[in-house]
Amino acid sequence: MPTRDAGNRRRPADRWDVFARGRTTLNALERLIGGLGTGVLALVSVMMLVATALTSVIGVGVWLAPAALHGLRAVANRERSRLSDWGHALISPEPLPEGLRAALADRTVRRELAWVVTHASLGLFLGTLGLTLPIKAMQDATFWAWWWLLPPGEASDGGLGLWTVDDVPSALSIVLVAPVWIALTMIFTPAMAWLQAWPGRRLLAPDPDADLGVRVAQLTATRAAALDAHATELRRIERSLHDGTQNRLVAVNVLVGAARRAVERNPAAAEDILDQAQGAAEQALTELRGVVRSILPPVLAERSLADALDGLATTFPLPCTVDADIPVRCAMSVEATAYFVVAEALTNIAKHSRARRAHIRVRRHDDLLHVEVVDDGKGGADENTGSGIGGIRRRTEAHDGTFAFDSPPGGPTTLRVSLPCGA
Repeated sequence: MPTRDAGNRRRPADRWDVFARGRTTLNALERLIGGLGTGVLALVSVMMLVATALTSVIGVGVWLAPAALHGLRAVANRERSRLSDWGHALISPEPLPEGLRAALADRTVRRELAWVVTHASLGLFLGTLGLTLPIKAMQDATFWAWWWLLPPGEASDGGLGLWTVDDVPSALSIVLVAPVWIALTMIFTPAMAWLQAWPGRRLLAPDPDADLGVRVAQLTATRAAALDAHATELRRIERSLHDGTQNRLVAVNVLVGAARRAVERNPAAAEDILDQAQGAAEQALTELRGVVRSILPPVLAERSLADALDGLATTFPLPCTVDADIPVRCAMSVEATAYFVVAEALTNIAKHSRARRAHIRVRRHDDLLHVEVVDDGKGGADENTGSGIGGIRRRTEAHDGTFAFDSPPGGPTTLRVSLPCGA
């Protein structure tokens, strides 16, 4: 059965499945490459721990142990942050206990030791293998263009060793092997990404008791942020209605009263006054529609978040690109929050950043909606200077989401928000 995308173009269902599989493969490759990076860090950490253990025989390792354990914690927290970007957040544990004996007796440290050994071996291997498959596909797809540059011995065998390459036709035939590598990549990469992340999700997650305590504290702060965001939103709506719509309606009432008094004395003047009243009523209606849109944009109910963001990018005064991949819609409140986050971020870019262009990227992974807004402006933004970034943080935390903001001097400025999608 054909399906319809955001541009109302029809595509066959099987073609759509191929595209979805391709996106899944690319996401898995991104995870594997990220895991490869933390795998290298884990290997360095393992080498430090082994060196510390060996030098403990002569007493030097005792002095190196705190640095090695802090390095282990830093690598583990980096992996927690990476895994949190692709699924449920992994909360960083409390600081290391004081003293080497207490640190080694800590259950979290022991689990981190088990993880770092596993990730330095299995995780590093899977990341390397996941990167090798697409490289082999690209190598065989382009072999015909550069095989003649290789020494005769290295260029003699190709196509998985099934035939000898000694001329252009035999080099071109190796292109037929590239689809094999592509198929292997699409089949095995998602499973390898899951297997690479599994030890981290099992071993780096906090204990249930610790997780419960941290979670209660987080929910308490989230509830306070939600109440504060709600009060701020009510004040904004009240101010918009009082300063705009209410004044227009008062003007309409005054003008209608003046027109009634002028009907008997000067009918022509009464008609002019009624025209003014009609204009004031139309302005009040326009302002009221603006207030309603600021509560919940109608385009979210009528179409989708991607379409709403396209509309924002269209009205943005600078070049702005939108890369939105949201195969399944989130709860309306979550989409509205994402919309207002992007709208506020674009407003800040237009007012303060001196940017030439902006980019919006939205992805849904598992049960999280990730929103990223990047601009190439001057940077140096501070959320404590009243630039609107604090309001974005409060909106995000009110939905139990995570907020990250990076704006070094000279740019670029990057804002990242992750929101739980809800049921």
